[in-house]
Amino acid sequence: MKLYHSPTSPYVRKVMVVLHETGQLGDVELVTTSGTPLDPAEGFAAVNPLSKVPALVTEDGQAIYDSRILCRYLDARANARLYGSDDTWRIQTLEATGEGVIDAALLMAYEWRLRPEEIRFEAWVEGQWVKIAQALDVIERDYMDLMNAPLNAGQIAVACALGYLDLRNADRNWRAGRPDLAAWFEAFSARPSMLATVPG
Repeated sequence: MKLYHSPTSPYVRKVMVVLHETGQLGDVELVTTSGTPLDPAEGFAAVNPLSKVPALVTEDGQAIYDSRILCRYLDARANARLYGSDDTWRIQTLEATGEGVIDAALLMAYEWRLRPEEIRFEAWVEGQWVKIAQALDVIERDYMDLMNAPLNAGQIAVACALGYLDLRNADRNWRAGRPDLAAWFEAFSARPSMLATVPG
């Protein structure tokens, strides 16, 4: 299989963590690609018409993209049960919450990196941060049981989201007022799969 990736993408990191945790890393060839909405990687649209990483080309040549779909595919391929059974909808909702944090943080980064300074929209940036803060508050309040359960896809999504916040928004101190989530992330970050996928 070929995995099209960028080493700083939190969406890619999710997939890489799943590959590590399920013992499938050796089954993929990593193909580095990068780009932005203003400057997509040349030729990558032939793999993913949305020009977004990660994208996976399977052994039979089928292209699969979107990190949640890739994680589901790899979970099924390894029969790893990262989506549980009794709690599957809560796990998937937790995963979607982590993805939403990544989405909002990426929109903030694009505003800083891609929009000319004279037309940057500060209220838009702050609106994205409100979404992030609300999501983290919900995880702290309602999901710590799943965060402390056996390894699942929701934990991986949230961990990669928090890692991305540390990379791009460290000054905003997401840990303040969320002691349980902060302690969980410190412990989860020590997993070999997380240490092997630190953005850089």
